Amino acid sequence: MIELIDTTSSKIAAEFVRSRTRSGSPAMGMVMTLIIVTPDEDAVEAMKAAQRASHEHPSRVLAVILGDARGTPQVNAQVGSGDGWGGETALIRLKGEVVKHAESVVLPLLLPDSPVAIWWPTAPPADPASDPLGALAKRRITDSAEVTRGKSTAMLAQCRAYAPGNTDLSWTRLTPWRALLAAALDQHPLKVTGASVTAERISPSADLLVAWLADRLKIEVRRHTSDGPGITDVTMDTREGPITISRADGRLATFTSPNRPDRPVALKRREVPALLSEELRRLDEDDVYARTARRLVALNQGKS
Repeated sequence: MIELIDTTSSKIAAEFVRSRTRSGSPAMGMVMTLIIVTPDEDAVEAMKAAQRASHEHPSRVLAVILGDARGTPQVNAQVGSGDGWGGETALIRLKGEVVKHAESVVLPLLLPDSPVAIWWPTAPPADPASDPLGALAKRRITDSAEVTRGKSTAMLAQCRAYAPGNTDLSWTRLTPWRALLAAALDQHPLKVTGASVTAERISPSADLLVAWLADRLKIEVRRHTSDGPGITDVTMDTREGPITISRADGRLATFTSPNRPDRPVALKRREVPALLSEELRRLDEDDVYARTARRLVALNQGKS
């Protein structure tokens, strides 16, 4: 990594070219630009996750750390390629007045004619689509489960501010659960009369799963609390008996259905790099998440 002190976007771009030339690859097959907006204390973990995701999605990764907006503006950067990355990367630290105009630093560094995704690993803006950096991206990824306080409130705020291209890793965590539940109803084409979701007391993913089931099945879904980890049980009631997926250890689930023996199902909790990679595979609007977000907002309005 080459360190640039008190630099500019044009100097960072020039260093990208020099870095590729030094590595013997003047033209790298990068498919997108990934912007990461992260506090300094979370930057290392965020970069590790992005590095693992870059093996599947070679990208120009621009990690932006927004410092103190007071004082003299300054842009510092660490630029490099290779060294375990599937593309090239810049860790950009902003200080002073330029913090309020971070998009002016990032915009000249976007890869031409390729999609842009942005990820907030911990503290997302209230409205990602209206955020100056978020407005640069076609895909905006948040993670309500990683905010410091008020995870459920943060998830609800993201649903209220939904815009095409928004998603949350709390939703991505549900992909295996949703696949199993859909497969269960394919095997048992029965009318579901009610359902319940049991999970940790604070679980944005469980809140979304309740909303998804309510939206898809047009039923009332009860929410119960367990010690976790994460979601531990989902039950769908039918006239022939309950269909249940129970996962007590976060790794292996038991699938129980009417008139059939119980069977084990792999349902391991996934790490952030796998979740990020999944979201970067699709850059179009997620219509199912959009409907689920609207239903979660409606369910919470009914409680107030």
